[in-house]
Amino acid sequence: MSRFINPFTDVGFKRIFGQEINKDLLIDFLNALLDGERQVKDIHFLDKELLPIYEKDRGLIYDVYCTDEKGEQFIVEMQNKEHANFRERTLFYLSQAISRQGEQGAEWKFNLKAVYGVFFLNFNLTSLPPKLRTDIVLADRDTHELFTDKMRYIFIELPLFTKEEEECETDFERWIYVLKNMETLQRLPFKARKAVFEKLEQIVDIAAMSKEDRMKYDESIKVYRDQLVMMEFERQQGEASGFTKGKAEGLAEGKAEERLKNARGMKAAGISPDLIAQITGLDLETIKGL
Repeated sequence: MSRFINPFTDVGFKRIFGQEINKDLLIDFLNALLDGERQVKDIHFLDKELLPIYEKDRGLIYDVYCTDEKGEQFIVEMQNKEHANFRERTLFYLSQAISRQGEQGAEWKFNLKAVYGVFFLNFNLTSLPPKLRTDIVLADRDTHELFTDKMRYIFIELPLFTKEEEECETDFERWIYVLKNMETLQRLPFKARKAVFEKLEQIVDIAAMSKEDRMKYDESIKVYRDQLVMMEFERQQGEASGFTKGKAEGLAEGKAEERLKNARGMKAAGISPDLIAQITGLDLETIKGL
C-alpha cells in the first residue's frame, strides 16, 4: 500500500499546491521553477470560477489560480491527457486572465501584469521536440528577441524526467523527482537540504489525513484510475483501428497494382485501350501512360 498520496489526482494535487495554509509549498516550487529570474515572496489564491470550466475535462485537469505580491498571476495545472485543441485552451485561459485586468476610464494605460501558465503534463506533447521543460514566450520569429513578457507558458512533461534521487542537481529537479515518484516512495528525500520537503512529507502522508479527507482522496483515486482505464481503452481502439485501416489499404493497393500489371500485359499483347479499360476498370489516360 502506498504511504503517500498520488499528486496526479484532483485531491492530491490540490492538497499539495492548492491550500492557503500550505501556500509556502507552491511559493517554493514557483521559485525553483523561476530560479535566476525572479522571486515570489507571497501569493493569494484567486477564485478558480473565474476560469472557464469544461465538465468533460474534470478528472483530467486540476488547476490552481493565484496572484503574487506584484500582482502577477499564475495558473498552475496538472493535466493527465492531451485532448483536442489543448494548446488553444491554454491560450484561451491565459488570454482571459490578461483581459480581466482591463479597467474602465481614460486613466488606464494598459499597464498589464504578467500571467504565467504552468502546466504539469502526465503525457508527452505531440509535434514538439521531446524535452522535460518547454518555455513559450511572445518573441520575434527571426531574431528571437522578446516582444513582451506579459504572457508565458511553461510545459513540464513528467514522463521525460528520468533522473534518480542522487542525480537531481537543482531544487526544480528535486520537486519534479518527488512529484513523479511520490506514490512509490516510503520516505521523501531532500528533507535535510530543505525544510519544505519535511513539511511536504507531513502533508502527503495518507495516514495523517482526516477521515473526511481520506474519503475524498479515495474517491479521487477512483476517478483517476477510471480515467487511466478509459485512456488505455482509447489507445487500444486506436491501434486496432489503425491496423484494420492499414490492412484494408494494403489490400486495396495490392489489387490496384494487380490491375496495372494485367493492363500492361494486355497492352503489350496489342489489345485495344478501350477493351483494356472495360476489363480492368482503369481509365484511358492511365492505360495510355503504361
